[in-house]
Amino acid sequence: MCSHRKAANTATSKLLLEKMVALFSDVVKSSFTVLFLSSQSVLIMHRVELQYHFLAALCCLIFAAAVVRSCFIPSSSSQLYLVDFACLKPPDSCKVPLSKFIKHAQNLWEKESADFMTGKLTHSGQGEETYLPPGLHFIPPKADHKETMEEVHMALFPVLAELLSNTKTAAQDIDVLIVNCSGFCPSPSLSSILVNRFSMREDVKSYTISGMGCSASILAIDMAHDILKTHGNSNAVILSTEILTTGWYPGKEKPKLVLNCLFRMGAAAILVSNKKQAKETAKYKLIHSLRTQRAFDDTGYLSAIREEDSHGITGVTLRKDLLQVAGETLRTHITILGSKILPHTEIFLYVASIVKKLYWDKSTETYVPNFKKVMKHFCLPASGKAVIREIGKGLRLGEKELEPALMTLHRFGNQSSSSSWYQLAYMEAKQWILKGDRVLQLGMGTGPKSTSLVWESIRPIHDEARKSVWADCIDRYPHK
Repeated sequence: MCSHRKAANTATSKLLLEKMVALFSDVVKSSFTVLFLSSQSVLIMHRVELQYHFLAALCCLIFAAAVVRSCFIPSSSSQLYLVDFACLKPPDSCKVPLSKFIKHAQNLWEKESADFMTGKLTHSGQGEETYLPPGLHFIPPKADHKETMEEVHMALFPVLAELLSNTKTAAQDIDVLIVNCSGFCPSPSLSSILVNRFSMREDVKSYTISGMGCSASILAIDMAHDILKTHGNSNAVILSTEILTTGWYPGKEKPKLVLNCLFRMGAAAILVSNKKQAKETAKYKLIHSLRTQRAFDDTGYLSAIREEDSHGITGVTLRKDLLQVAGETLRTHITILGSKILPHTEIFLYVASIVKKLYWDKSTETYVPNFKKVMKHFCLPASGKAVIREIGKGLRLGEKELEPALMTLHRFGNQSSSSSWYQLAYMEAKQWILKGDRVLQLGMGTGPKSTSLVWESIRPIHDEARKSVWADCIDRYPHK
């Protein structure tokens, strides 16, 4: 009850502040009117020529516009700061060693399907300590709505509470709330569940994003940035997860069984702000964001799609051309991104190699720009070990740059959209990030689509290991 009363008082205070600003705006407008009329009277009394009347009026208008803009109109180029983030560490009871998963598969499916899943799992790059929600530990798995909602509470409530505690932020200080989850879209929405649980303000702007795949978290940051451009002095919280209980596929079609093997439990909560004082405590500032997609192409659109199998069981089909589609999607995205952030020398070498290949020597290999000249750290799609290495090859990355993605995959598995934040947490726990370092977060999702963010560290990131999701295991990594 106290929290609701506090939220109501906060909303009332905000309304009073808005009225005071409106009143001040009226006073400023009246003052400029008086100033303009007074200047015109003086000019008339001194019989000044007509053109100077217009000049005085123009000066007043320019001055008034500048003052009103600076006071009341938020800048479209307002800086977005990443204050902090938190990653979920599920309870140990949710851990799924490879042997346990394989044994369950053998009890639930016939030998051919179980062997197929065993092969996918053992070659995925996952270790022995990944997590699945409680409902999927039963034989047969419990994938009803009750179990699914329990996973929602287990994934989202603790990680948001941790973020608010770490940043000393009250739930009533949240102005914008964005929750992304591709496969589960309840009513009331996931964002409404959080507003209710944490007693947020009545005027909080809440959004729930579904169906956007593994790129959704990075996309949500870009969305928050756009929203905050028209809402100055505001905080936005993004929660990213993938609810696995409802997405479990009990059928027999192999293209749909792959997801059972790859995805694991995880969630992240991120606080961003455009408040000027956020610069004092924030870790990073946003330098660039980019979104591209290929949903216009039928092959790409159908490469990963939720549909029913021949027995009416719903699952996500991953078709054989998915890797080719992902490569084309990423290539287009990286080309556009490179044109915006790479030095001119790298762009020239890339264009020159294409021209040479087209008009002189078709055997010439296309030059691969060196992104390490502008980026120090990389958060990559953690879909699988082979995918990570292929992306690294395309970006000319070494083992050090691939380590966060590979180690996140090994320790926590593929957590869909939240994996990128576990990778960033890994770098912070290793104390790799120095002031001025730039970090590229790259995501790819169904659609297909690709998103990226470029962050710049505004202070050294130290002493994160003890409070990080990696706290109990960072000394064991990199795993050989």
